[in-house]
Amino acid sequence: MTKARATPQPVATTIKAVMPAGYREVGRRAAVVDGDDAELIRYERADGRSAGLGGEHFSTVIADGGRLKGFARIDLDLVGGELPSQEEARAIAMEFLRQAAPDLLPGLRISWIDPHDEPLRVAGNGRAEDLILTGMKVKMRNEADGLWMWVIVGADRKVMVFERDIHWISFPGRRGTEKWLHDAWLVEKGYGVGQS
Repeated sequence: MTKARATPQPVATTIKAVMPAGYREVGRRAAVVDGDDAELIRYERADGRSAGLGGEHFSTVIADGGRLKGFARIDLDLVGGELPSQEEARAIAMEFLRQAAPDLLPGLRISWIDPHDEPLRVAGNGRAEDLILTGMKVKMRNEADGLWMWVIVGADRKVMVFERDIHWISFPGRRGTEKWLHDAWLVEKGYGVGQS
């Protein structure tokens, strides 16, 4: 393993590297993540395909201090395809963390690596279809602070979801940290993403 850099690459560099081509910013909103202020920024396809909550999007959550808390790349191009092996997903996840969040590496412990599904609603021509994006999830715990993180690698061998600093409630076994990157949670809470 190579030595981790002391500081992560700038958030803008990370976002540019992982955002699909042809997306534009459609909204921003204030967010609170475990009591701390952050901002949710949502991008959707410039051509309008499958726009809106539940559809294709690239969303980021950035803490007020500028730390990237996570992103989700939910894109039709990720449906189907052969998933990376567990070893390949691990290698991609570790390289991503070395670049984007090297502070997580010293205390990192991998809990498991397995396929993980994310929903996608594709709409067009007066029809809508619910699909599933499947990626290989590398779920990890930061032994230094007890918080969880994960990197989900898509069939294209690129990171499709990254989330960090997640509080987990052991009993009854559910996430405690807000789910700003998850459209179903936004709908459940009645949140929209305002126009930028």
